Amino acid sequence: MSTKSTTATIEDNKPSRRKFFIGASAAVGAVAVASQTTIGKAVIQEIGSSVKGKDDGYQLSEHVRKYYETTLL
Repeated sequence: MSTKSTTATIEDNKPSRRKFFIGASAAVGAVAVASQTTIGKAVIQEIGSSVKGKDDGYQLSEHVRKYYETTLL
């Protein structure tokens, strides 16, 4: 009887894909909520201003800024 309970405990502690995806989706949800706070919007603004300051090479357009806002983690 003790062997069966030990085996069940070991199987409960094994990582699984289901537990990984549940944890990952919870983290993504939390980040999505955080990005809509005033601090999250300030971070988006800071990223935009730092990228916008460069004249050569990459240019931050309105389309790219909107993309960054939708993909912020």
